[in-house]
Amino acid sequence: MLRRVLVANRGEIAVRIVRACRELGIESVVAYSQADRDSLAVRESDRAVCIGPPRSEDSYLNQAAILTAAMGTGADAVHPGYGFLAENADFADACRDAGLTFVGPPGDVIRAMGNKLAARATAARLGVPLVPGSPQVRDVSEARAAIAEIGLPVLIKAAAGGGGRGIRIVREESQLDAALSGAAAEAEAAFGDGSLFIERYIERARHVEVQVLADRHGHTIHLGDRDCSLQRRYQKVVEEAPAPDLPDEVRNSMRTAAVRLAAGVGYENAGTVEFVYDRQRQEYHFLEMNTRIQVEHPVTEAVTGLDLVQLQLQIAGGSPLPVTQEDVTITGHAIECRVTAESAAEGFRPSPGRITRWSAPTGDGIRLDTHCFSGYVVPPFYDSLLGKLVTLAPNRQQAISRMLDALAGMDVQGIQTTIAYLTELVGSDEFRAFDISTTWIEQRAQAHLTPEGAPRR
Repeated sequence: MLRRVLVANRGEIAVRIVRACRELGIESVVAYSQADRDSLAVRESDRAVCIGPPRSEDSYLNQAAILTAAMGTGADAVHPGYGFLAENADFADACRDAGLTFVGPPGDVIRAMGNKLAARATAARLGVPLVPGSPQVRDVSEARAAIAEIGLPVLIKAAAGGGGRGIRIVREESQLDAALSGAAAEAEAAFGDGSLFIERYIERARHVEVQVLADRHGHTIHLGDRDCSLQRRYQKVVEEAPAPDLPDEVRNSMRTAAVRLAAGVGYENAGTVEFVYDRQRQEYHFLEMNTRIQVEHPVTEAVTGLDLVQLQLQIAGGSPLPVTQEDVTITGHAIECRVTAESAAEGFRPSPGRITRWSAPTGDGIRLDTHCFSGYVVPPFYDSLLGKLVTLAPNRQQAISRMLDALAGMDVQGIQTTIAYLTELVGSDEFRAFDISTTWIEQRAQAHLTPEGAPRR
């Protein structure tokens, strides 16, 4: 068992890790930037240490500062949460070299799964279905040759990184030059790697992922699936578990493929294998693997009754998985809404500032993971996530009703939030009927615009 863990993150996930440590009797040390000095994670931790100025580059992405903080406070492990350094293979290696346990997979596994071209090759070797695609394309002529084989429309995708950056849709060959140069420039700026490849674009695709867990003793299991199709600019907005409207044969095959992939790469700790599902063809294809805890992990916790962050810490401490695949049961339906400090009516303009009132809903089947409180100042330097509102009910329709009640009971003042926007999405007829895809939000937004691009009144 780990004794003391440095939390190398902020916001709700830092609070979540601190509380998981407390439940396991592990001391927590929060590494914070100057902007987060008065944060909830700092208040709840056993100890906290400032690692630099507000800018992420000077604090949460400063590997030397984090390692110094970990060693200086006598920590024996570092939990990176999600984002920042969570999928940085060099940081995982640096923790190992410093004698610290990295709460996540080994660096070589992160490296193998972090590059999408390498991950595709691994998935193919292990018999996991792939979206028809190309190897790396280095110029327009190679891209044209790939399109001739794959057919239009296609996605131009960055080989490195994620988060929707370095992606372009090409529906006509005349768009190819601009798409290639734009995707390469964006990928180079974001990841330091402008490598690109091409995949077939699946119209009305769904984004389905499988949660996996693996220990260092050779045990790998899945904890069911989630649907994350409600996305805006490739960023998830609403997630749910289990994924609705999947044929049993597809669901079982997808879960088995995820376990096979994780075991085949020697995975360790919590991870997520993401798939694109073609509802029309009833086919699924490997998309990527996220080598960290996911933002949306609470919906899996809700339907399985398992605490993923505690399991992460136990695995990192060397313990074997305390559950087998046969022990995992999926009960009920869970939905998560990401509440952010943004003004949806103003093009999702960020809304930092002081929260003058924070009143959260309570009740059976309602959970809110957050770092916010009345008087908290939302800083302008980081992601705008305020909290993750989760509801659990016996079935999907009841989970939707409970979510609408929970959103109505959430009162946040002093800043703009997406509560009203989420209420509109979850309460829509299309969402209730699950007539959605990864492009549904964008298409819906376009339907609310005039031909000149202004919001309809």
